[in-house]
Amino acid sequence: MIKLNLLEETRFEKLPVTVFENPKSASINVAHRIANIIRKKQAENTFAVLGLATGVTPIAVYNELVRLHKEEGLSFKNVITFNLDEYYPMLPNASQSYVTFMNENLFDHIDIEKENIHIPDGTLPLEDIPDFCLNYEKKIAELGGLDIQILGIGRTGHIGFNEPGSAPNSGTRLVTLDDLTRRDAAKDFGGKSFVPTKAITMGIGTIFKAKEIILMAWSRKKASIIKKAVEGKISGKVPATYLQLSNNVEFILDQPAASELTRFDTPWQVKDCVWTDELIHKAVIWLANHLQKPVLKLTEDDYNNNGMAQLATEKGPVYNINIHIFNKLQHTITGWPGGKPNADDSQRPERAEPSQKRVIIFSPHPDDDVISMGGTFIRLVDQKHDVHVAYQTSGNTAVWDDDALRFIEFNVDFTEKMGMDSAKLKEMYQNMRLFIDQKKPNQVDTSEIQTIKGLIRKGEAIAAARYCGLEDDHIHFQSLPFYESGKTKKNPVTDLDIELTMKLLQKIQPHQVFAAGDFEDPHGTHIVCFNIILEALKRLRKTESWVQDCWLWMYRGAWHEFETHEIEMAVPISPQELERKKHAIFKHQSQKDRAVFPGDDAREFWQRAEDRNRETAQAYDDLGLSEYEAMEAFVRWKFED
Repeated sequence: MIKLNLLEETRFEKLPVTVFENPKSASINVAHRIANIIRKKQAENTFAVLGLATGVTPIAVYNELVRLHKEEGLSFKNVITFNLDEYYPMLPNASQSYVTFMNENLFDHIDIEKENIHIPDGTLPLEDIPDFCLNYEKKIAELGGLDIQILGIGRTGHIGFNEPGSAPNSGTRLVTLDDLTRRDAAKDFGGKSFVPTKAITMGIGTIFKAKEIILMAWSRKKASIIKKAVEGKISGKVPATYLQLSNNVEFILDQPAASELTRFDTPWQVKDCVWTDELIHKAVIWLANHLQKPVLKLTEDDYNNNGMAQLATEKGPVYNINIHIFNKLQHTITGWPGGKPNADDSQRPERAEPSQKRVIIFSPHPDDDVISMGGTFIRLVDQKHDVHVAYQTSGNTAVWDDDALRFIEFNVDFTEKMGMDSAKLKEMYQNMRLFIDQKKPNQVDTSEIQTIKGLIRKGEAIAAARYCGLEDDHIHFQSLPFYESGKTKKNPVTDLDIELTMKLLQKIQPHQVFAAGDFEDPHGTHIVCFNIILEALKRLRKTESWVQDCWLWMYRGAWHEFETHEIEMAVPISPQELERKKHAIFKHQSQKDRAVFPGDDAREFWQRAEDRNRETAQAYDDLGLSEYEAMEAFVRWKFED
């Protein structure tokens, strides 16, 4: 845990914030605080009244409470709970209901009395909701209020389902969900169109009455909204900022969620720093962007007036600092992502030798390779490297039902046209039509439909890889077992996923591995796939010498991009190459126009790729480097020996 030692370090923060190394340690801390309240109330022979939240954020808290109950005898007999919210309409036994969530993650595993559980009712007639909400408030008040309220935070800044525009004195009520909230929930419902448009939620005024309020947030995805909630002005546009008015609130964060707070993001603005080369690199690029000046035009006054006087004094003169950072940026740029043969590679991001490298591009979904690094993919093939691509999952959950029907309809017509027996195919087609007509949101597809959707994406991936110049024997489909559940929620990773990856790596023995380092995809598949590659390489490093000379490069692009100061290899893409990259992406027809899981970016994937690659090039241009049409960016993963 990071302690707050100096008030100066947190002067931008308008409420108490505690930062933990990871979500697990933070969650255990919160769970024990809840347990202490329960035990204290037991000693006083009275009820502990808990306000509970749902979603991914509090799951580890509930896991620890269950452990405390089973292993340390913590009883919940004296506990009364009130949940923050529930979708409307929503059946209590639906897989997406918060009744189901709470039962599966907490209530079914502890000794709480069922009559002491209160969750908003998603089955009520509309006309009965106002009375229900008044009674919900009344029950809380009669019990003396909530002893503690646990909160998460949505990317709109909502707490509970109090979306932007909510009043600070609002009570329990029916609300309309923000479009971004519904997009974020789409993965749980099998698409945004199935997400309810309304919910019943406790109000901000209700939350404020709690004796203690803890808001928890994990991951880089929450960093931007956390900065607004903690350091921003109080505004109805970000409802969580109202918590700045409470004397009983604390934000509990992991390090990625806290990463955009001033004391972590730009620490030179609040304290003296230990000026490592990495921090100097980040600070100088920040200063240039902040002042909209090229690096080589930054002056001593620029440093002194923007919190960087210490850097100027310790490492100056500033022009020497500027030249050093400019050269570092320049050395990241290369048109030879596999290394330039017969060249001095001491200042290049990749080794010159061997001049022809064996390369594996791992792609979590069947289109991440061309979306994120299609230009570099094509360049590596054009420069005669031995390039392989490995598609880690089938991506079959991201195909529309009508696309699956269209492909089977083609096969029915084709077999009839060719005079082949199509009776079994027609029967399968009718069964598919019947299933799809009755399909519930997020329902698992039949095995036949899963197979067809997987084959659609496989065919598209083959077409794209061939377009990039690969022969079929260099295109690998891993179908890692963790993914092939047919569900949005995937199975846990097992040794089999890692062993399959090790086997492919052993077969090719690559000098370069490219892997998705973009962990913002809606399902979290990217980080799971990356960790499988990482574990496979770590295990192989213990026994096989070739792995010591294998470099792991991370790419981004489909969902997020590297910050300029993070980039270690920037590959310029010409206008013609950018056009070729777009055509490779176009081969993935099922993902064009309207993808099943587009995230919160309305652009098609080819548009995102084109725009982000141009933005990366523009970022280099703004800093005073050469002007390119577009760039793809990479960061090298450093193994700890």
